[in-house]
Amino acid sequence: MIPFPLKSHTGPLTRDLVQEPGNFGLGKIPSRLKPASTTTSICGYCATGCQLKLHLDSDGIAINLSPQADYPVNLGMACPKGWQALDPLTSTDRATTPLLRDASGKLLPTDWLTALDTFTTRLKKIKETHGPESVAFLSTGQIPFEEMALLGCLFKFGMGFLHCDANTRQCMATAATAYKQSFGFDAPPSTYADFEESDVIVLIGANLCIAHPILWQRVIRNKRSPKIIVIDPRATETAQAATQHLSLKPKGDLALLYSLAHCIIRDNRIDPKSIANTEGIVEFSEFVKDYPPESVSLRTGLSPETIEALAFDVSESGKRISWWWTMGVNQSHEGTRTAQAIINLCLITGNIGKPGTGPSSITGQCNAMGSRLFSNTTGLVAGHDFLDPAHREKISLNLGIPIENIPDRNSLAYDEILDAATAGKIKALWIIATNPFHSWIDSEKLAKLRANLDFLVVQDIYHNTESALAADLLLPAASWGEKQGCFINSERRIGTIKTVRKAPGKALSDFRIFRAIASSWGCGEMFAKWTDPEAAFKILRDLTKDRPCDITGIRDYSHIDLQGGIQWPYPEISKPADSTSEPAAERRLFADGFYYTPSKKARILFSPPTGLPEAPDMEFPFLLLTGRGTSSQWHTQSRTAKSHVLRKLYPHNPYVEIHPSDASRLGISSHSLVRISSRRGEMLASAYIAPTVQSGHVFLPMHYPQVNRLTHSSLDPHSRQPNYKACAVSISSSENHP
Repeated sequence: MIPFPLKSHTGPLTRDLVQEPGNFGLGKIPSRLKPASTTTSICGYCATGCQLKLHLDSDGIAINLSPQADYPVNLGMACPKGWQALDPLTSTDRATTPLLRDASGKLLPTDWLTALDTFTTRLKKIKETHGPESVAFLSTGQIPFEEMALLGCLFKFGMGFLHCDANTRQCMATAATAYKQSFGFDAPPSTYADFEESDVIVLIGANLCIAHPILWQRVIRNKRSPKIIVIDPRATETAQAATQHLSLKPKGDLALLYSLAHCIIRDNRIDPKSIANTEGIVEFSEFVKDYPPESVSLRTGLSPETIEALAFDVSESGKRISWWWTMGVNQSHEGTRTAQAIINLCLITGNIGKPGTGPSSITGQCNAMGSRLFSNTTGLVAGHDFLDPAHREKISLNLGIPIENIPDRNSLAYDEILDAATAGKIKALWIIATNPFHSWIDSEKLAKLRANLDFLVVQDIYHNTESALAADLLLPAASWGEKQGCFINSERRIGTIKTVRKAPGKALSDFRIFRAIASSWGCGEMFAKWTDPEAAFKILRDLTKDRPCDITGIRDYSHIDLQGGIQWPYPEISKPADSTSEPAAERRLFADGFYYTPSKKARILFSPPTGLPEAPDMEFPFLLLTGRGTSSQWHTQSRTAKSHVLRKLYPHNPYVEIHPSDASRLGISSHSLVRISSRRGEMLASAYIAPTVQSGHVFLPMHYPQVNRLTHSSLDPHSRQPNYKACAVSISSSENHP
């Protein structure tokens, strides 16, 4: 792409923002860290939210780390990724200077002022020519929420665009939608302590041993001798370690959950007090009459006796039952109703708001909960609603932004943004800290999309991700460990990250990049008070007043550190008169039986199960399952692949799990190269023959870029989250192909 002729938008402030060192991941390490030999920071991988102790040299630079022993999340434990969290910072693949594609198609180094001029000139030209809906951004759940909020407010309120979404859509949109519809707000009710307080722990579509190993350690700490039930089509590492594994047919989960409700209501094993705080129980009771165990046995692959026994286990009087789910539920064509079927079971049995209970989604990315509350993408910043006039007025008054700058309608969702770009309606795309050219379903569609874009900007810590290589302009960003801010984990706990390394070359924190863009665009004054992440935190804190996520009682970053992280809500009125006294470290929602709906009652929601979007057939006879490969791999491997240690802990090349009977029938031997094909693409992988998958199924770890050539473009209708988990494929020996 050939840039438009540049008209300078950079003044003295813009130059200062990109040239002068600051104290939040832009140059010098904060001097307040220098006297200390250690500091702490929340891990930047998954949303478990482990705290790490960072060991510093005399200049305040981290040289090593260890898990923090007294942090209430990880209690001195860390997974391999956490132990090696510093490794990716020193990769030779780091983006160290802006890169701009020239007329010949090469990405060449440039300076920040040229990069900002190019960004501003080209986007303003596209907006002028095609309108404000012709530009969109796709962001992340992996940067601090102060940065997310500044980005979202800048893009919508300052730059005057509408369409944006985050890759949280790929992992947590289903859970967020389910909670919001059922409870009136996106509010995971439980706390990690419930792993240690339950009598029955049900893990559905969740492989904790691999995906969240520290949470599995919390399960192991349970002294109540809990029954651990894993519901999963595959014999995962967690299933093999559990008390009981129910080898469910893929996407048989919703029918199973309705059948459990049928048995529980039929036998009157319900909690009248909890049900009194719900709406829809009469209609739901009538609905589940059509789901006796005998009628769903074929669909689930479980015997009626097994279903009856499970129904008793999850409703036994006097027992504490907790349900936990991850991507096996969320990444589904009917994930929202499946999550709500879990919520319904907790509501009708009274397993909510008490120790050892609750319907709990385990979040994927380190700050996906921060994205859900503060990114200003799918919801108005700080837990508000773009469609609510009172909310728009509140944000306008508190931020000093003209109310007409705040959209009164919602953005397109992630898939709709990509479809609009493919159709040529969106002409420019800005990608921040995510890698959709690898991670999106049916990823070959991204090549078609790219051809229709006039301008693609990628802002990342590496110059060689699949998305960065496709960019017209690459903006080099600082990484975790090189900036400040806050993450929010799966149990609603806010924790801080610290600057303990200098960003390489000319890389800047995302926060500084957004401020520089605001200045270049001409709306810098609108964000004059957003001087640094902690100042932004205090602005956002005050915006949460009177919302379910109210955190107005938090003083500053040091307060969060002092308390070992703070769970929301934490309103100012909750601060006791005795300032040395603080609320408990572990706090649950809904103990009072009141929810965030207008009636204060939870909604019981349901819909009939639907068939697989793409079932196996004669041409593609296998069902493909995808998921986490090892605890040493992370998402698209853009970071874990930079660690020499982590690379030794997982296979470098793709492998596929196949059942022994299927391998024998097809003449496939162990470790031989096989070809996996779908209607959308194909890939090669090494055969791993094991009974971990059912006959007729194959499993691929999601981390390899070839995998999403195969996946199916189907979505949950409520959350618009992609269905990564089930599509039809064929498998054969590669020797049978040219």
